[in-house]
Amino acid sequence: MGHCLSCFKNQANADITTSQRKKDEMTEIVTTNQVPAVMVSDYPQEEPLLRDNENSITCYRNSTNLQNTNTVTSFGEPCSTEVNNLHKTQASCEKTPKLFYQKLPSIPRTMSSLGSSDLRISENKIHQLFDQYKDSLEDTILAEGIENLCNDLQLNPDDFKVLVLAWKLNASQMCRFTKFEFVQGLKDMKTDSIKGIQQKLNEITSELKTDSEHFKDLYRFTFKFGLDVSTGQRILPTDIAIVLWRLVFTNNEPPILDRWLGYLEKNNHIRGIPKDTWYMFLNFCEFVGNDLSTYDDTEAWPSLFDDFVEYENDQMNQNVTKNDIKIQD
Repeated sequence: MGHCLSCFKNQANADITTSQRKKDEMTEIVTTNQVPAVMVSDYPQEEPLLRDNENSITCYRNSTNLQNTNTVTSFGEPCSTEVNNLHKTQASCEKTPKLFYQKLPSIPRTMSSLGSSDLRISENKIHQLFDQYKDSLEDTILAEGIENLCNDLQLNPDDFKVLVLAWKLNASQMCRFTKFEFVQGLKDMKTDSIKGIQQKLNEITSELKTDSEHFKDLYRFTFKFGLDVSTGQRILPTDIAIVLWRLVFTNNEPPILDRWLGYLEKNNHIRGIPKDTWYMFLNFCEFVGNDLSTYDDTEAWPSLFDDFVEYENDQMNQNVTKNDIKIQD
């Protein structure tokens, strides 16, 4: 039995040695049939393969995957199908040109048009337009130049749209447009021609009929516009205020306006209109409408409004008395 057990152990060791030798041979065959390293180096990962190089990327990945998954038959021979596919992949990659730049996509028409309206505005044209109307002795458009500008715009100097233009130019005083005001104002309006100014003024005038906030801004500007800043004037002369009130309410006249302006014209002792009275008059028009009976003199109204309402009530009572006398007669 001892002799037989020794033979069995020797035979088992011989089988293990034979099996290990076959495994080593198979490993050597797999190693010798791997893809040459030069194929991998032809397509390094760090090179910028871009969208236009999708075919090259596909070839590179296929060749790498075939290298890692090379099939070996049970007899230690590589599968002929996989080898043929590997050679085809290598040949395809060699024929594919390697492009290392990105072709920029064409800009869509909608994107290329962005900002085109701004690009069409020429600051040089605005400067030329300013030079056409500026005073010969001063770098400013004065009364004569403004009159010529109004003629070209087909507007009267006392037209509402001229006030709108001064508002958009943010003019500091009447009958005077500085170069900065004119150039910056037209740039903000996005126009550089007489025709463009006409079109913009039409659009803005229409908007002011429905946009109360913009109209309030124009209304507040009008008071400042009427002041003589060269003398430090802070109260608007009554005669100027009457003209500007009629002008600013050209398109949306309050029902009380004529009676208010008539009161100012009859009372020559009213020398000027302070800023708070000008501002509050807009609220006054909205509050009383055409019926002064809703006016509350205990509210914080300017005293000039109290005097006006009292005057109007006296006039109304006098009319009632006269009518009663006529009826009795």
